[in-house]
Amino acid sequence: MKKRKLGSLEVAEMGMGCMDYSHGHGTPPPRAESIRLMRLAHELGCTLFDTADIYADGHNEILVGEALKPIRHEVCLSTKYNPEAHPVTDPSKGTVEEQIEGRLDASLKRLDTDYIDLYYMHRVTDDVPLDEVAGYMAKFIQKGKIRAWGMSRATVDQIKIAHAVTPVAAIQNEYSLMERDPEDGVLAACKERGIGFVPYMPLAGGFLTGAYKPGMVYKNDDAKRFAARFSDENIIKNQPILEILDQMSKEKGCSYAQAAIAWLLHKEDFIVPIPGMMNEEIVHFNMEIPNISFTANDMKRFDEALAKITVYGKWDDSCIVKLKEVLKEENFKLDV
Repeated sequence: MKKRKLGSLEVAEMGMGCMDYSHGHGTPPPRAESIRLMRLAHELGCTLFDTADIYADGHNEILVGEALKPIRHEVCLSTKYNPEAHPVTDPSKGTVEEQIEGRLDASLKRLDTDYIDLYYMHRVTDDVPLDEVAGYMAKFIQKGKIRAWGMSRATVDQIKIAHAVTPVAAIQNEYSLMERDPEDGVLAACKERGIGFVPYMPLAGGFLTGAYKPGMVYKNDDAKRFAARFSDENIIKNQPILEILDQMSKEKGCSYAQAAIAWLLHKEDFIVPIPGMMNEEIVHFNMEIPNISFTANDMKRFDEALAKITVYGKWDDSCIVKLKEVLKEENFKLDV
């Protein structure tokens, strides 16, 4: 598999999002199977594995750390701290720098590693000046605790401010055929500065697989229970997107999901998607995506078709927040 640059880091062009192995998108595989699938992805060429301290309250970091332990120096490990859900501005807990470093140290412990390749600010908040955060990241790099840093859900202005202080390696925002906001300046800002772009939810939470139909019922630890994108009404309204994928996938002899992610890979050479991979078939399918070729004309046709349609139902954190509240009421327990 070819390599791509995320700032100073070099990774395979297909990454893996690991959150699904713990939380948020349906019943995950058993622990041993999740570990096997992560290692299988690496065997097939994947080198970027993405997690966060907030995914199942640290469970995902522990799981990912165990899976990658035997191959730690062959992979690029990324994790995140979330100052929105858990602020770092309580003076009783030390300085902001001490609180962020404490979060970093806790992630290092859960991941069972002495460094993190790519450490993200999971949500960019305004309670701490961003240039200060960027300065702290430089110190963590100097200490050898992280190799590079990035931001998730960052705007153009935030990218400019942060990168001017400490070079940003990657921006991780939602980007897919259904969510194209990064095309309004963020991708250009990354390109201009040599920053990589890591699309999360490259299949729009699974919608772009074509597997979800009106009337489906979502249970347990599945954020689709509360996501507007998966309401019966919006599933029906968004069928034109699947019709575009149907045509392109038939022409290329691939699945809807493969066509959707191949489109991302062909948008820019600094984009590295991180889809979830909940079973062995999907791991194999995803690792084959870089072999799918779209011509300039294919991409033009794709974009012209997309320009004619309206997308209904954004994905936002409210569905995850609601899910967590309901899971507590239902006394749902993660099978570890």
